[in-house]
Amino acid sequence: MTMPSNDVDFPETLSFQADEGTRRKKGAHRPHFATVFTKKATKGKTPKRVHLLVNPFAGKQKGRVRAGEARELLEQAGVEVVVAYSAYSGHLTSIAADIEVKPGDVIAVVGGDGSLSEAITGRLGKGAKEKETFAIIPAGTGNSQAHDLGIGSVSEAVKAILDSKHQGLDIAEVNLVKGLPGSEDGTMTHYSHNLVTWGLGVDSTIQAEKMRWMGPARYDIGILLAIAANKRRTATLTLDGQSITNDFTLFLVQNSQTGGSKLPLAPGASLDDGWMDIGILKKMTRRDVLKAFGMLKKEGRHVFHPRVDYHRFKSLGIETSTPTAINIDGENIGSTPLSMKVLSQAVRIIVPSE
Repeated sequence: MTMPSNDVDFPETLSFQADEGTRRKKGAHRPHFATVFTKKATKGKTPKRVHLLVNPFAGKQKGRVRAGEARELLEQAGVEVVVAYSAYSGHLTSIAADIEVKPGDVIAVVGGDGSLSEAITGRLGKGAKEKETFAIIPAGTGNSQAHDLGIGSVSEAVKAILDSKHQGLDIAEVNLVKGLPGSEDGTMTHYSHNLVTWGLGVDSTIQAEKMRWMGPARYDIGILLAIAANKRRTATLTLDGQSITNDFTLFLVQNSQTGGSKLPLAPGASLDDGWMDIGILKKMTRRDVLKAFGMLKKEGRHVFHPRVDYHRFKSLGIETSTPTAINIDGENIGSTPLSMKVLSQAVRIIVPSE
């Protein structure tokens, strides 16, 4: 639960209430977390058809196996299942754009946050006229969105699809340069359901991608390597028309509460409130960053760090003097300059009944 502070210079800063019933760790209590959804769920009819979009490379190449499990369970329940497998990074975007989705169909993605992001981008990029329903069957490394929804297995995901309870899901329309710095290739529009990261966080995921064999632990190692580098990062950040230029360490732009390796990046975020949240880590020493990262891992206590500001917005821009990397929903896919706007409840997402 967040409350406005008195500082409204850029723009209104949000402050957290401490949960004083928790133990102090790293010098702070645990913050009160927002509800994942602010509105009541809607009960629909069990779908007659499910489009199963599969990233076979998700996690440790578990996507194909988990897709087989999901297909068997769905077909046992009398649901028609249409399966498509991606062959390369970004392929699910074009696959999703080409499928024929009828009213009542569910688009179920077998993969992680990046896979769901690709599927949503394919459908919204096509300009789907009707609000469509998505489901996540977790098979990725981080599975942040599935974690926030309370879905931890294939069986739980399939049960939720069959029960057909859904919520509105906010989406960020992100316009940016296609490709990482040095490999730019025009511009693109991507649709984010989870997070957009700039700064140290992207540096850490670039490092982490080189260590995929380590599993989720690679995120921690990547962060430590990025902290050790202590790069200077200057940017102009614009929130709802108000701009500031300064040196920053990291921008954590969140729709969901958790990020890579289920870290509680945005305790104040809700998936359907019509806003995105941003945690701004101002310029820090290595010691400050290490402390903030330690507080983050202790149930989101980083929001009480004196060098961390927390805001909520409907539009955002990031400009830099030279292109800098952007991560969207766990994938390093683009570069600055970037602009984004919030699309309130642009799609529906399947949630567990309990």
